[in-house]
Amino acid sequence: MAKKPSKPAARDIDYKTYLQLPVLLDAQKPISTAHDEMMFVVVHQTYELWFKLILFELDRVQQIMNGKVVRDADLRTVSASLGRIVATLKLLVGQLDIMETMTPLDFLDFRHVFRSASGFQSMQFRELEIRLGLRHDDRIGYDGKSFENYLPEDDRKRLHKIMAAPSLLDQLDKWLVRTPFVETGSFNFRAAYRKAVMDMIAQDSAAVKANRKMPAQAKEMELRKLQGMAAQFDTLFAPTAVPDSAWRLSQRALQAALFIKLYRDQPALQAPFRILSDLMDIDELMALWRYRHALMAQRMLGAKMGSGGSTGHDYLVATAAKHRIFRDLFALSTFLIPRSRLPKLPRAVEEKMHFRYWGKKGDAA
Repeated sequence: MAKKPSKPAARDIDYKTYLQLPVLLDAQKPISTAHDEMMFVVVHQTYELWFKLILFELDRVQQIMNGKVVRDADLRTVSASLGRIVATLKLLVGQLDIMETMTPLDFLDFRHVFRSASGFQSMQFRELEIRLGLRHDDRIGYDGKSFENYLPEDDRKRLHKIMAAPSLLDQLDKWLVRTPFVETGSFNFRAAYRKAVMDMIAQDSAAVKANRKMPAQAKEMELRKLQGMAAQFDTLFAPTAVPDSAWRLSQRALQAALFIKLYRDQPALQAPFRILSDLMDIDELMALWRYRHALMAQRMLGAKMGSGGSTGHDYLVATAAKHRIFRDLFALSTFLIPRSRLPKLPRAVEEKMHFRYWGKKGDAA
């Protein structure tokens, strides 16, 4: 009988070698004699390492979400990676506390040495924005030009390839459109919810009209508000509604996301709801990071131009408001109604959304 080959002995490896510390710790090379430049370099290099981790986690999320079918068992994996991205972004916001231990005068001691170098040129951050779903047309111009003008040619070519691939927002739309339960048997969420909303608005309008104590002007204002609410709901639910260009997600995807938010306590919708929440957290934290960065730039530079030639604080504040990716998920809160007014799900639909655990053959637990 042939002898099985023995496994090679595991090579002993120490901490320093495993983490490649000689290479890592030799990468900080300040080019001035200013004390605070070391901190500045370390913080920015650390940002790039965290960006690397975020992109690594995003690889796994997009690989799963790109499938024609996303298995229920994979939703936990998607949520785990998104949760790690959220935790990492919180850390990125917190790192600005370290930057702000430097005073404006300390910064001026070495600011001149890196001249036009700017975090705006971070290839990894641009990749992150694009892969999440920030479109070129939604960007604010940088000193009147596209951000691509400030990147090396090889980075521009790589980003164009990334732009041609589906973003996470694109994948989210396709996944939401396939959401089951929105239409099941005789149940049609779109029709049931629209009727519930319109009935609620009609009841509220009748109550306003019947209120003899309300001044005529206040009555008119309240009725106009309710009419506006009805028109808003129609843009989302009316079958013949003209698509609103302000929405990034398709009408069917928006309706499915709203369904998930409204009936999130159903077992089958808890994981999808967690994913939508994680995406909102990512969007919120990226906006918060931009805004904190803007405040820090104003604190350090006042009205001076940014290192890359931008308007500094004003540019960064504008991007915090405009460079939003999952804003549709936030906007859906406009269309929520109280639980007491929600259309009750048919029993057959609820049963399909519940988990079943079997004991003996033929017995349902």
